[in-house]
Amino acid sequence: MIALYEQAMALGALRALDVQFARMVAGDNPAMMLAAASLSAEAGRGHVCLRLNELQPERLFEGRFPGLASAMWLAAGEPDESAWLELLQQHSAVSDGTHATPLVLQQQRLYLQRMWQDEGQVAAFFIDENASPQFDSIKQNSEVFVDEGRLRQVLDPLFGPASIDDIDWQKVAAAVAVTRRIAIISGGPGTGKTTTVAKLLAALVQLNPESRLRIQLAAPTGKAAARLTESLGQASQRLELTEAQRAQFPDEASTLHRLLGAQPNSQRMRYHRGNPLHLDVLVVDEASMVDLPMMARLIAALPAQARVIFLGDRDQLASVEAGAVLGDICRFAEQGYSPARAAQLTRLTGCQLEGTERADAASVRDMLCLLRKSYRFGAKSGIGLLATAVNSGDSHAARRVLSQNLPDVASFPLNETDDFQSLLNACVAGYRPYLQAVVNAAPPAEILKTFSEFQVLCALREGPFGLAGLNERIEQLLQRHGLIRRPTGLGGRWYAGRPVMISRNDSALGLFNGDIGITLRNELGELRVYFQLPDGQIKSVQPSRLPVHDTAYAMTVHKSQGSEFEHTLLVLPNHFLPVLTRELVYTAITRAKRQLSLYASEKVLAKAISTPTQRRSGLVERLTSR
Repeated sequence: MIALYEQAMALGALRALDVQFARMVAGDNPAMMLAAASLSAEAGRGHVCLRLNELQPERLFEGRFPGLASAMWLAAGEPDESAWLELLQQHSAVSDGTHATPLVLQQQRLYLQRMWQDEGQVAAFFIDENASPQFDSIKQNSEVFVDEGRLRQVLDPLFGPASIDDIDWQKVAAAVAVTRRIAIISGGPGTGKTTTVAKLLAALVQLNPESRLRIQLAAPTGKAAARLTESLGQASQRLELTEAQRAQFPDEASTLHRLLGAQPNSQRMRYHRGNPLHLDVLVVDEASMVDLPMMARLIAALPAQARVIFLGDRDQLASVEAGAVLGDICRFAEQGYSPARAAQLTRLTGCQLEGTERADAASVRDMLCLLRKSYRFGAKSGIGLLATAVNSGDSHAARRVLSQNLPDVASFPLNETDDFQSLLNACVAGYRPYLQAVVNAAPPAEILKTFSEFQVLCALREGPFGLAGLNERIEQLLQRHGLIRRPTGLGGRWYAGRPVMISRNDSALGLFNGDIGITLRNELGELRVYFQLPDGQIKSVQPSRLPVHDTAYAMTVHKSQGSEFEHTLLVLPNHFLPVLTRELVYTAITRAKRQLSLYASEKVLAKAISTPTQRRSGLVERLTSR
């Protein structure tokens, strides 16, 4: 039996952590060991739970190692789903959650206890029956009655009168958020999420003239926080507000880790259920990146009456860690609004909304709004057309878009050695302007801005088409062209112009996962790494003090979430791997504001577009069952 697990580790089907956990939990029970190891492996791949029907030979290890899967299932006693259920119900390491055990079994789903608790906490939060705020309202029979006339008087000047023929989804989203303590607004690039939030915050401020609202902004990464700060600041300046009202708008967004008070070298947060955050309204941008444990921590730290507005794109990549909370919840948008909710939103906005009566409907549907109109990409935008085709899983439509020679999208093959060299030459051309700014000793803020205009994205960390290989080859070619000067020997890592991305939080330094810095010489000729903080200030740090980081000529698509670039160059490997999914390609495409260059073989791209991301959890069932 142990030999099989050693083989699984050698093949990469299981991690050493998975096997060690299984041995600790299962003892000498071979079936229990397979269940525990499989659950741990699922968690490592971002799944929240293990469904018992996955414990069959054809589905173990995601079907990648059929011979090994059959041998391990045979050694476990060939249990079917009912046998697994009986085994787990009787084992001392498993419970239904009523008492502490390493594993929890709930409705054919096996969880690590921490994941089960987090998922339950998130589900309970989003189905809270008292999730309606109480501004100028009274409670009768547990229902909340809002002064709808007053709210309509506030929304109409902010969004304009309603059109008979066209629903203003931004206005609907604002009405949803103002009339619920919890709201989720999802939309693709250019649909106006930040504009909508600026106006709904203005509405909240105007509806509460007697009190100063404590409003905070947050995002999962430093880059996303900086973008939220900038875009919301610009949007709010276009609104007609008094100085007192404008003063209530926050001038800086923070990362979620900084908001919650992450402690150095600790998993503990300063703010939690026993010490809640000091705020009345919280806006969380890029919510698709928020994993289940972080969402649970955030929820636990919210004051009882605080409003929270989640913004994101439900079609983007899920979080790197476990769960796909935003994507799971936004599934309920397909159910439409309840008839009562649709009637209320119609009265508040003037937009004609039709409700849907469904026996299986979940209450969470009434706190959602999808923004459906893109103001960035026109009808003939190649980026917009390609994003739509990819998002719908239509590889044929994507191929047609790429064959039209549209001005904002360029596609290149990646099959031959010359193709790879062409890719590297394009990278040199893309990074030449910012490196010229380094040579010219431009101010750090200008250099950081110029660097952010072009970015190479990849799907992998290792290999010639991954983070490590691309960064090394790009550096070599930049050196050959005289654009950088890498010193030889041990000091070769650091040189003027080297871009880096932080990959581990360091709250003491105020640097967080995803922050990008550029290495420059200061007035004394010393190398320092310069970062732009969410409030726009520039901070420099000695290279030796930086937390774990990577060179950032190329970054993974996951790390690019929350960022936008004038020109994005996407590289896919020349053979298909499970990491290549529809959501990854869509996320990469939508990082481009004006220009997209795609380097990929047609076959690999088509397979990626037809492969949706799978994240197993029980959140949808838990939101429906209450």
